[in-house]
Amino acid sequence: MDNLQSVNVNEIPDGFSATDPTGSAQPGASDAQTAKRQDQKAQKESILEQVLTPEALTRLRRIKLVKSEKVEKIESMIVSMAMQKKLPGKINEGKLIEMLEGIGAKKPESTINIQRKKYYDSDSDDDNDDDLL
Repeated sequence: MDNLQSVNVNEIPDGFSATDPTGSAQPGASDAQTAKRQDQKAQKESILEQVLTPEALTRLRRIKLVKSEKVEKIESMIVSMAMQKKLPGKINEGKLIEMLEGIGAKKPESTINIQRKKYYDSDSDDDNDDDLL
């Protein structure tokens, strides 16, 4: 119990910062870089909120919990389409599902081929299992 009380709560381990407790901040990264990343993230979220219906946005956020790489691809695709003015209107949940399936279909499936060894027996041609009875 005394050991737990002697630990300083305000002490921050190496690789962590008070603003980013995940440890993803790189040592020596300036505040300007982190502010720029936060601004880009906020701008991306703002664009997504504008072009997605509320149902599609909640679905995208739920999927992000499980498949973050896939959602990152979809988000960047949606943002680039919005910035190029290629979106006819808001993206609903059905269209989002189609986009997600399209991203999944582009990924080549890995296949496993099983090759079994073939054993050759010289008397297998004339072998009759009926004579064993």
